[in-house]
Amino acid sequence: MATSSIIIGKLDHWFGEGEARKQALFDVDLAIEAGKLTVLVGASGSGKTTLLTLMGCLRRVQSGSIRLLGQELAGADEAVLIGMRRRLGFIFQAHNLHESLTAMQNVRMGLEVHGPGPMRQWQPACRQILTLLGLDDRLDYLPANLSGGQKQRVAIARALVGNPDIVFADEPTAALDKASALNAVMLLKRLGEERGTTIVMVTHDAKILDLADWVVTIDEGRIMESRQAGS
Repeated sequence: MATSSIIIGKLDHWFGEGEARKQALFDVDLAIEAGKLTVLVGASGSGKTTLLTLMGCLRRVQSGSIRLLGQELAGADEAVLIGMRRRLGFIFQAHNLHESLTAMQNVRMGLEVHGPGPMRQWQPACRQILTLLGLDDRLDYLPANLSGGQKQRVAIARALVGNPDIVFADEPTAALDKASALNAVMLLKRLGEERGTTIVMVTHDAKILDLADWVVTIDEGRIMESRQAGS
């Protein structure tokens, strides 16, 4: 029987105050299956990234419910949210690498939120994930000496090195060519399957839909469709 990593009920969200207040999400109900690649699709401004940041504890729930790995986020205090973020990985369109740090050192930052235990073995952990992503010959390179595809693979490695329960990815392949984009998502999916990691991805790339397990379509802040990929 399938289990859900994320269960959302009657979720609404607004931006702004007073007359400028605008509703971004409307009555969202959604369950995201554990260990699968779920893709959120929709036009720019449809609410995909807002939903992703709410699930990822980067915004506070205003109205409705999000149960993340069994923890209710609505009304949760900052200590709970910080604890939940430690179980998550994030990949963004901009790779957000520190230009003064090597690939190994950038990936190391993905372990720092997990406390002193994992940090004691940071070198083998970072080397292993970078090698899995085909960067074993770039461990000591600075971002300025990496291609766009290599930088994004470092960002993926940083998200995965702490073995998170869920990875949230917001347009992670937008800056990559088609071949690099497909390779990056295939690697992400394979590593997710091997580790039982749930992956939730926002993308405009139609080719990536072929790799998804589940596709959720959002339009003007509403869930229009949630279906198994290929159905």
